[in-house]
Amino acid sequence: MESFKIYDTYTREIRSFAPLNPPFAGIYICGPTVYGHPHLGHARGPIVFDVLHRYLTHLNYKVRFVRNITDVGHLVNDADEGEDKIAKKARLDQVEPMEIAQFYTDSYHRMLNALNVLPASIEPRASGHIIEQIEMIQVIMDKGFAYESNGSVYFDVPGYSKTHDYGRLSGRVLEELIAGAGNEARELEGQDEKRNPADFALWKKAGPEHIMQWNSPWSRGFPGWHIECSAMSRKYLGDTFDIHGGGMDLLFPHHESEIAQSMACNSKQPAKYWIHHNMITVNGQKMAKSLGNGISIDEFFSGEHTLLEKAYSPMTLKFFILQAHYRGTLDFSNEALQASEKGLNRLLNATETLKQIKASPGSGVDANALKQKCYDALNEDLNTPILIANLFEIVTLVNNLASGNETIDENGLEVLKTTLNAFVFDILGLKTEKPVQTDKIDGLMQLLITMRNDAKAQKNYALSDEIRNKLDELGFEIKDGKEGTSYSITS
Repeated sequence: MESFKIYDTYTREIRSFAPLNPPFAGIYICGPTVYGHPHLGHARGPIVFDVLHRYLTHLNYKVRFVRNITDVGHLVNDADEGEDKIAKKARLDQVEPMEIAQFYTDSYHRMLNALNVLPASIEPRASGHIIEQIEMIQVIMDKGFAYESNGSVYFDVPGYSKTHDYGRLSGRVLEELIAGAGNEARELEGQDEKRNPADFALWKKAGPEHIMQWNSPWSRGFPGWHIECSAMSRKYLGDTFDIHGGGMDLLFPHHESEIAQSMACNSKQPAKYWIHHNMITVNGQKMAKSLGNGISIDEFFSGEHTLLEKAYSPMTLKFFILQAHYRGTLDFSNEALQASEKGLNRLLNATETLKQIKASPGSGVDANALKQKCYDALNEDLNTPILIANLFEIVTLVNNLASGNETIDENGLEVLKTTLNAFVFDILGLKTEKPVQTDKIDGLMQLLITMRNDAKAQKNYALSDEIRNKLDELGFEIKDGKEGTSYSITS
């Protein structure tokens, strides 16, 4: 197997990948909290870890890829007090919380499918693993690292830190965490339940207004946010597994707390390698709904957002994200996206051109060296921008071969074909997209709008309503206004 190396956030160094039980490789990725449609920032993690998943599979590892769905326990502002994010949305929409969870899980899956992201081997839901979370909490309590207070259970951070290094992953100092939590405690209700402001909830007693709640040895309540990932990764990958991944925004408190819970329960590090991707920013600011700069994936594909100059395809988004190293920030811009669109088309066109090229004797092309450069790029911390630069070197060669400026022998031609296809389609997960003929769609819609208006003029309201309803089902919203009738694409 190729010598693959990856940056480990915990040790802060690039390390050779050596799985615990080769050829098996266990990966756990923190998935979404499903209370809203995914936005552009939510696409980076799935794309990055999909390349990792695909590349390890390509290297003949047998990968178990576990990505969870958080459908309970994640409170607003990542705090230990306040409303559950999903329950809050359910209350506002006056539906069941699981309706909210299912609706937005489906939305998340639509994004993954559009981006050609491989499905997870296992996709556990937090609400389906309450028993495992309760059992883990009980072990942590039995070992003296957690305590009950008024029906809630809290992890004892200072007590744990006497024998363990809480804060190692994120680089936080315990004294600073306690001081910061103390400041927050003056602003939050219910903090008096904790022995120390830095302690975090493993189980919360539910108030009568809390929609989602379960029986436990301590109270009728719900699990904390952090315990779910510790319990589910342990169930499906064991006490210690190979890779735990997620966004850098999860370093603290989520992943730091996961390590503490697993160490307290199992006396083992949960993961051998911790891998974190950076954020997508807009003008240097993190992309977030609260900042008003969150572009939903549907808006990105339709172009209907003030920050977008046009609609972009799923593969353009994927290629844009892959052109930056996963550990660096990626700043959104229309210019960069349009450059990605052109580059992607050039790359995909080369894969088609290569099919037409004939071999010739006496070639001076070293196809194996080009192939090795592609492997070297991914082997050195999954460096997709260097890989793409190497692929464009192959593209230049392909165009020179097509124009007759260079020749290649049969063996070299076969190496080029397998290399380009493997890295473009199998590893980066790109695919050829059918171009959307917007001018033809617009012409067809104008014809249907005219037919509908004619039906209304003839007082054939049944036909008028049928046209409108059918178009709505297909994702076209008809808008009647003073200036006439227009349409927009909703999905």
